Amino acid sequence: MQYFKIKQTAFIHKSMRNSPLVLLLVVSIAAFVVYTGMYGFRKPFTVGLYEQWTFLGISYKVCLVIAQVIGYMISKFIGIRVIASMNPKFRILGILVCILSAWFALLLFAIVPAPYNIICMFLNGLPLGMVFGLVFGFLEGRKTTEIMGAFLASSFIFASGLAKTVGKWLLLNFNIHDFWMPFVAGSIFLVPLLIALWLLSQTPVPNQSDMLLRTERVPMNKQERKLFVWRFGWLLVPVIISYMFFTIVRDFSEDFANELWAETGYQTNAGVFVNSSTVITIFVLIIIATFFSIKSNLKAFIFTHILVIIGLLISLGATLLFNQHFLSPLYWMICSSAGLYLAYLPFNCLYFERMISTYSVKGNVGFVMYIADAFGYLGTVLVLLIKEFVSFQFSWVVFFSFLFTVSAIIGIILVFITLMGHLKFFKLSKQIL
Repeated sequence: MQYFKIKQTAFIHKSMRNSPLVLLLVVSIAAFVVYTGMYGFRKPFTVGLYEQWTFLGISYKVCLVIAQVIGYMISKFIGIRVIASMNPKFRILGILVCILSAWFALLLFAIVPAPYNIICMFLNGLPLGMVFGLVFGFLEGRKTTEIMGAFLASSFIFASGLAKTVGKWLLLNFNIHDFWMPFVAGSIFLVPLLIALWLLSQTPVPNQSDMLLRTERVPMNKQERKLFVWRFGWLLVPVIISYMFFTIVRDFSEDFANELWAETGYQTNAGVFVNSSTVITIFVLIIIATFFSIKSNLKAFIFTHILVIIGLLISLGATLLFNQHFLSPLYWMICSSAGLYLAYLPFNCLYFERMISTYSVKGNVGFVMYIADAFGYLGTVLVLLIKEFVSFQFSWVVFFSFLFTVSAIIGIILVFITLMGHLKFFKLSKQIL
């Protein structure tokens, strides 16, 4: 039996090494399933209403969301160093430890009485912020990184809807208590996640042609990280600010989608989450994956800026049409969310991948991606606190309209400025070289 397992593992590894198509399919699907599984431990709790509880006069659900996001944010700041310097052979173990730790925190959430179990949601978010960087490490630096990355990043949209659908389904059909539902939902996602994680562990390292096209990806020490920030810091600031706004809108869209759909008449429709997110996933996946066909790193990097701006224009246009009653709530959320993800997802699978390749940086995507993510989630925490502690009346429709509009306008301006800066900087770099 052990011999059969070893032969099977060797066959899969050899097939991925010898066939680019097998590598693309297996790694893309495995990464998608692993990250979708991660969402099964992170997002199902958001469909609970928890209306009978409060904490210090604050909505109990808002406290849970804040606690988890703070844990997730701290994880991102820790990941700036950990992911950048991670030895590739420890990635699988790292993912497994993160997932099981988060699941155990959900068990504590079910057992510890309210409101003390708020700390359990913090403990749930703390390890999960590491998972994306660990998974993306298997994908970066390859000729097909865009396609693989598109699958992984599009799981953000699909997985969020699926996790909430599973959570809502458990609440509506099995009469499970709100506190136990997240743990039970996590158990549903565990087995497919473990199978996909095993497949991901068979991924071969990038070959010589990958490294020639995209540069070698290696762990970065402290000095190398400082040099990167010194060289590109002034161009990263506007990107990080715009990405912070995108993260804020995306997180609110995920964590409070239940309240928005309830306000617009979909309170008993569990399928609205996964149905709407599936449409958006397919659309965004196709668009981002086409960047694989652009061989020039510089051209792809420039077009990524343009794609972000187009996405923001779609989001802004849909919101304006909705406010003028030309779009229904359903089509508004689909169009504005699709536009938002066209702007948000490139930073998770295209932007920094092509930036490193364009400038021939010897390092990895995880370092710079986690800088952006850390400040993105810091922005989410700040907005959550402001929304809760600054007293004003609002509807979720008005609040989301405001977020989509402001983030789109600011994002368009900042991304355009960044594009002009890179064009100038790249010319100067070429002159120096």
